[in-house]
Amino acid sequence: MHSYTTGIISVVAAGAAVFALSACGGGSDNKNSSPSATAGTSGLNVEIGNTINYASVGTTADIDCASGKSLTIGGTNNTLTVKGTCSSVNIGGSDNKITFEKIDKDLAVLGFNNTVTYKAGDPKVSNTGNNNTVNKG
Repeated sequence: MHSYTTGIISVVAAGAAVFALSACGGGSDNKNSSPSATAGTSGLNVEIGNTINYASVGTTADIDCASGKSLTIGGTNNTLTVKGTCSSVNIGGSDNKITFEKIDKDLAVLGFNNTVTYKAGDPKVSNTGNNNTVNKG
């Protein structure tokens, strides 16, 4: 198994576990608890600390990095628009089309056939997957 696949499986498994645990609390007293998770037609979105973990298949969604959160994306065939300023970004999976407003520090693309565009920022780019396209513009 490739290391990027192991990473994606880890993100999805951790996200599912956090979502299951957060659902157990039930009451409205948990509004400010951490981590938080949401799931639905737009995929699984789990925030742990200052990192957003997003995993999905075949969705179109908006994600908000706010002002400096990190982002990990797993899954396939997604079209994502990321608003705000991401500190660091890790992208696994395949056939994703992702557009960022701004990336500050690092952009690591580990998967296959991903198209990544960032409009602003000067991140250190690591493109270790296959057939990925990374553009500023």
